[in-house]
Amino acid sequence: MHSLSKALFFIYILLFANFAKAQLCSGTFGQPLISQTFGQGNNTDSWYGPLAQYAPGASTFTEFIGPPGPSNSALRANQSGLVKTPATPGNPFPIYWQPHADHTGDPNGLMLLIDGIATRTVFFEQRMDNLCPNTILRLSIWVLNANSPAANAQTPNMILRITDPNGNVLNEKPTGSVHADLTWHQYFVDFTNGNSSTITLQLINSTLTNSGNDFALDDITVQACGPAIAPFFNTNASLLNMCEGNTSNFILDANITAGYTNAVYQWQENTGSGWADIVGKTTKQAAIDFSDRIAGTYQYRLITAMNGNIDRTYCRAVSEPIKVTVNPLPTAIAENSGPVCIGNNIQLNASGGTSYSWTGPNQFSSTDKSPSIPNATKAMEGIYTVQVTANGCTSPATTTVEILEPIIPITNIQNATICKGKSVQLEASGGSTYLWHPSKGLSDPQIANPIASPTETTTYTVQVSNGKCPAEAEITVNVNKNVMADAGADQTIVTGQPIILNGKVSGDDFTYFWTPSDYLDDPTKLNPIATPTEDITYTLHASSNLGCNSSSDEVFIKVYPKVVIPNTFTPNGDNVNDTWNIPAITSFPNSIVKVTNRYGQLVYQSTGNFKGWDGKMDGKDLPPAIYYYSIYLNKDFKTYTGWVMLMR
Repeated sequence: MHSLSKALFFIYILLFANFAKAQLCSGTFGQPLISQTFGQGNNTDSWYGPLAQYAPGASTFTEFIGPPGPSNSALRANQSGLVKTPATPGNPFPIYWQPHADHTGDPNGLMLLIDGIATRTVFFEQRMDNLCPNTILRLSIWVLNANSPAANAQTPNMILRITDPNGNVLNEKPTGSVHADLTWHQYFVDFTNGNSSTITLQLINSTLTNSGNDFALDDITVQACGPAIAPFFNTNASLLNMCEGNTSNFILDANITAGYTNAVYQWQENTGSGWADIVGKTTKQAAIDFSDRIAGTYQYRLITAMNGNIDRTYCRAVSEPIKVTVNPLPTAIAENSGPVCIGNNIQLNASGGTSYSWTGPNQFSSTDKSPSIPNATKAMEGIYTVQVTANGCTSPATTTVEILEPIIPITNIQNATICKGKSVQLEASGGSTYLWHPSKGLSDPQIANPIASPTETTTYTVQVSNGKCPAEAEITVNVNKNVMADAGADQTIVTGQPIILNGKVSGDDFTYFWTPSDYLDDPTKLNPIATPTEDITYTLHASSNLGCNSSSDEVFIKVYPKVVIPNTFTPNGDNVNDTWNIPAITSFPNSIVKVTNRYGQLVYQSTGNFKGWDGKMDGKDLPPAIYYYSIYLNKDFKTYTGWVMLMR
């Protein structure tokens, strides 16, 4: 019986001790009292250190590698270093050290990268001071398995242990396997710190292998257990929206669970520069003077603690913030497309909000941002107002629409006729600006009275405007083409040969004739037949019947004599037909005459002025026979060929 009592007493003590280590929080764990983020890196470096600079209070029992990092860009067993990503540049083991940002996703946020060893030992400690004694606390840490799932490496496994300054274990909790799923995992341990305001987190390796066991640590926090605080406005909404210039007072209140005895309170406000106590607001319910507040976000929270601890940061409970948003009045802008001509569209435009409401003359209303009003009349002229709304706040804006009367363009002429090369002045009136088109042939297309010198019939359109309302008018300038005579190319004929003159005349409405009329069948024809007996020059005359101009052109007709070639001569000294003569050849001073015998031997040649052939070769009489000639007169004639009989 005595032994049984001792056993039951031992079990009771063991259960009580474990219960004390793992007390349950009857309220809620508030915002982090202490946060270790391991600091911030930059855009260039890969390794950082020393550890105390970036993570005050942290220490490691591994070999800490500071900048510039290990030569092979990866850690060895029992080494650690501060990095922005496990996959450091030049990483020789890409399957084991995967790229990943820190727990918050900040690309420059740092983490502590560790390559574990096969020894059950403390490899990391974080000291935390100034905690409130006799508090239930929660310590949490984020852990990332640095390996790829494809590596199939041994997973890290560690124990979270909390000790007091005397080395007493306040509580401990295993993490279990930290899976290689490229995800940060959070682990926590709850404990009571008793009378100690300082605690130390110890991480103990539980993976008894060097294979794998690669991991990163980030964001170690301590939260205190306190009452759950749910603040609210008197409207029972966690969010209030107001408009600048129309803010109103409200009451802050909170639902608070049991937690502190003899609790005290303090409301705080944050307008963007950090949390500050609101003077005099030290009750659970507080009236806030919120009149005439400028645009911005106003946050409110309630802190509570036991009497005497309200000013001790680590000894109080803090609520999540609730906020009031004061929206700025929209910068309302109203515009129109400018003076509008009667009959055209009025185009309104507003900006600065998300919804719009227009009103205006002639009972106009619209909720469009940019309404268009067709077929403008004078009744639509005046002031248009738009109410511009954004985030529930409204501001007005106005724009004035002017309606212009139409203009009537007047021109000095509607049609004009000129000869090509001449000009005429165009003139328009009725407006303040003028634009003519096409611009070709005009001295200046942007004046009221340009000089027009078109080369062909052209209809000019002038746009007359008073600055906004254009109207158009037309003037057609007819251009009569000038007369151009062309007598054709010079020609060559033989006496008695008729020839047709190739006359041509272009232009508008003309008459023509040839001079002289000698040897022409009809000098009033454009292509008369000419039979001159000697060289002659004809002139084609053409005149415009529209009074534009006259033109003339000449053609020369070269008339050669008829060439007759004798085919027999008798060089016997009787002075009758003693030489072979070609009478007309004297008209061809550059002629070439060649005579050959039947064997093709050249027996006679005359170049230039022709001399009659006496039937000799080299001064000796040639025998009677048939001889063959070729006669070149000039480029206008083909070479004559044939035979001549020499008789004695």
